[in-house]
Amino acid sequence: MVLIIVGYLLAGLIGLSLGLIGGGGSILAVPVLVYVMGVPAKAAIAMSLVIVGAVSLVGAIPHWRMGNVRFKTALLFGPAAMAGAYLGARLAALPWITETVQMGLFAVTMLAAALLMIRKRGNPEAIAPESVPHAHKHRWVWIAVEGLAVGVLTGLVGVGGGFAIVPALVLLGNVPMKQATGTSLLIIAMKSVTGFLGYLGQVTLDWPLMLGFTLAAMLGMVLGVQLLPSIKAQDLQKGFGYLLFVMAGFILWQNLSP
Repeated sequence: MVLIIVGYLLAGLIGLSLGLIGGGGSILAVPVLVYVMGVPAKAAIAMSLVIVGAVSLVGAIPHWRMGNVRFKTALLFGPAAMAGAYLGARLAALPWITETVQMGLFAVTMLAAALLMIRKRGNPEAIAPESVPHAHKHRWVWIAVEGLAVGVLTGLVGVGGGFAIVPALVLLGNVPMKQATGTSLLIIAMKSVTGFLGYLGQVTLDWPLMLGFTLAAMLGMVLGVQLLPSIKAQDLQKGFGYLLFVMAGFILWQNLSP
């Protein structure tokens, strides 16, 4: 009972972190479900797609109201990402994609996200398409290709992938940072749907837990958005990156130790 309460509180904190720092917070959903709530890894990954998708959709709404969602860009990036997410989920059914393999890949992804968050510069507008030579050449093709790749990652290990989507939209799509952030949330919601559909029939889902966890995360998200003006998110993001780094090490140790 205590672990269940702790799990729901952590779900709220996941949403809170998403509201405060944007992408990255949802990556905690899988380890919380596995190591706190006792959900098998494959089922946790499938359930996390619902959580990630729902919270991202809620987060996209205020961005849309502020004009920070580019629907045309989402419609270009989204279908490829949705196809990739479904493919990744189906790949998870292969005999050699064991839970240990999935959690190992998840930990590596978490390490990458942690390093990006720790090393991210204070001024997000410093990232500009002009900083990458030939960024505009065939950019829409490359956006679709990255959408497919990030989608596969989403379906396979259950992460939103915002840490990869936002730079792609900025550097390849010439999308301003604020609009890239809002648009990425919509894309994450889109591909989470197909990723989850790809898992149906593969795993047994705890629907009450999944829905309760999602609701707690959404409430945390709303609170985080309200607190955002009074908190310096840049320092929080860096600290969160170190937390992800430690957790990734723990997951690797759990899955690689004999």
